[in-house]
Amino acid sequence: MHETTQLLIEVGALLLVLSVLGRIASRFGFSAIPLYLLAGLAIGEGGFLPFDASEEFFEVGSQIGVILLLTMLGLEYSAEELVSNLKKSRISGILDGVFNALPGALFAILLGWEPTAVVALAGITWVSSSGVIAKVVRDLGRLGNRETPTILSILVMEDLAMAFYLPVLSALVIGAGLLQGAFTVAIAVAVVLLILYVALRHGRVLSRLLPDKNAEALLLGVVGLTMLVAGLAERVSVSAAVGAFLVGIAISGPVARQSAQLITPLRDLFAAVFFVFFGISTAPGDIVPVLLPAAALAVITIATKTLSGYLAAKRAGIATAGRWRTGLALTPRGEFSIVIAGLAVGAGVEPMLAPLAAAYVLMTIVAGPLLARIPDSKWFKARVRKASGTPPPLATAPA
Repeated sequence: MHETTQLLIEVGALLLVLSVLGRIASRFGFSAIPLYLLAGLAIGEGGFLPFDASEEFFEVGSQIGVILLLTMLGLEYSAEELVSNLKKSRISGILDGVFNALPGALFAILLGWEPTAVVALAGITWVSSSGVIAKVVRDLGRLGNRETPTILSILVMEDLAMAFYLPVLSALVIGAGLLQGAFTVAIAVAVVLLILYVALRHGRVLSRLLPDKNAEALLLGVVGLTMLVAGLAERVSVSAAVGAFLVGIAISGPVARQSAQLITPLRDLFAAVFFVFFGISTAPGDIVPVLLPAAALAVITIATKTLSGYLAAKRAGIATAGRWRTGLALTPRGEFSIVIAGLAVGAGVEPMLAPLAAAYVLMTIVAGPLLARIPDSKWFKARVRKASGTPPPLATAPA
């Protein structure tokens, strides 16, 4: 069969399956993300029904999905709100790094790994998945919640920290000298500051350049600009997600609202593709030997991430329920963790790192959306009210 024909059949069949899985998840009131991941495992290498022709399509589509998810998050906030939140959350961002990178580093030391692998596993356990969390927050209808800016601030600080961390890790894995590594980091810092400056100082000018009266032209313009900036950012060792997010915050006013409406269907499509591809790229057979250490690491770092998120929300003056929503929403790890593992393993650093990272991320990415729903349950709300001494809400009298 012609390769293009096979590609169309595979992609079409999978999208129909994802539609059914999405309906099942909606019917029972939980996120479809774990089901999308299991679908990816089923059709990936070592799965029940390998999809060979469409793997490259899903790889590219997954990158687009992350970019669009972060663009949509950026469109929800102005550049001024971003800077204000970052200033308020800088201490929380530091605590987030210490609480969540340290367990990974100590775990690698206990396993007897070399220093580069220690640094890599610290990064894997540190950074939450912006793509997964963005979808979870949207699926649970929390975009307008008071804790969402705190969640967003932590995610952005982590993504910005990756602009410094990834060049350092790259220099370690290739054995680059101090001068070369410092030069790479300096370029990354300069690019991030340049994008932030443009977003803050010239965001309104950028919005006026986009054709808000023509929906088709606006969609093409926003998506094209986002992809261009994300690609250029990644070219100079800055996260594409950071570039996409900053494009989102640079667009303001009616153009931002209209752009969000136009991009939403595209985001939903490619976000699903992102989660499927993560499953495709994970071989089930390699995961089995590392399930126990990955589970132990997942339990520890889910707890530390929940604690750091809880404390960040507390510092922001958010009530107890919102603190728990913040901490539990931040627990999934994802795209950056896989990038870090791939970078280290590709350079010959600790072969056990790849399956451990895959199992660990899969556990947190499945558990995270489920844990994020707990603060909305009646029993949890009742416990929070009891602990805080708040009386239960009065029942509405019948008419």
